[in-house]
Amino acid sequence: MNWLILVVAGLLEIGWAIGLKYTDGFTKPWPSTLTIAAMIASIALLSYAMKTLPVGTAYAVWVGIGAVGAAIFGIFLFGESASAARLASLGLVVAGIIGLKLSS
Repeated sequence: MNWLILVVAGLLEIGWAIGLKYTDGFTKPWPSTLTIAAMIASIALLSYAMKTLPVGTAYAVWVGIGAVGAAIFGIFLFGESASAARLASLGLVVAGIIGLKLSS
């Protein structure tokens, strides 16, 4: 169950990372409110998942989900580079996340 909670925390991290782009330096009220809510929920769920998961594994998986998700959304929403090297690097991050899950 804590792995599922950790994945949801990671998905919320994607939400707040992308949300930061829309806050315009926290000058836009609704994007700012939603981004802050996603931040709080993401951290709270990460904290809950860490009750039983190893801290290093949980944190690395949370960051990995957020980083890969933010990069993918950046490609689709903001026209960021989708070069072969960038996609291969994201694949390595995903491989690391899977490796951490399998080794815990």
